[in-house]
Amino acid sequence: MAEKVVIGNAELWHGDCREVLPLLPKHDLVLTDPPYGIDVGAMNMGSGKKATGFEPFAWDAEPPPPWLFGLLREKGKDLIVWGGNYFSLEPNGCWLSWDKIQEFSGADFELAYTTLRGPSKTFRMARAQAYGAVERAHPTQKPLALIEWLIATYTNAGDTVLDNCMGSGTTGVACKKLGRKFTGIELDETYYRIASARCAA
Repeated sequence: MAEKVVIGNAELWHGDCREVLPLLPKHDLVLTDPPYGIDVGAMNMGSGKKATGFEPFAWDAEPPPPWLFGLLREKGKDLIVWGGNYFSLEPNGCWLSWDKIQEFSGADFELAYTTLRGPSKTFRMARAQAYGAVERAHPTQKPLALIEWLIATYTNAGDTVLDNCMGSGTTGVACKKLGRKFTGIELDETYYRIASARCAA
């Protein structure tokens, strides 16, 4: 059974998003970074070291089922899905990217699929700037500045934002700073507790 806590304008669910999503109303924006199904926890950077520096995990071994994206579409007026290039999604012309500026053995940029209307856009921030002074709490955590840019650009004050794979809660933190209502869902209890603490800070 999923549990829920309300912290300010944030409603945080600990549970499986496939079970929680049908309980939720429609939001203005679904902003999510789901597992890509590329087994990032097992990757190495050419040195034999794990790519993430975190303990081994299995949640990225398989991508979400295709029907989940249909459910997300029902729950958001608009949809932004990081890693959208890994999934079969309905065609749309507006893509977003995070240009990491410097070359690296990993991806030089990341793509987000959207249902937005308008031109494709790029956010530029070097990895060193994104993570240099930040202790990442999650192996695939996005920079707070990137998430703030998305929310400030594609929502209005008072809008509702849903993240069905909230991880360490970065989207919730951005929503709190920008005056948006947030709903987050996280299956892993450790990350759920981290997200709750970050949203309460």
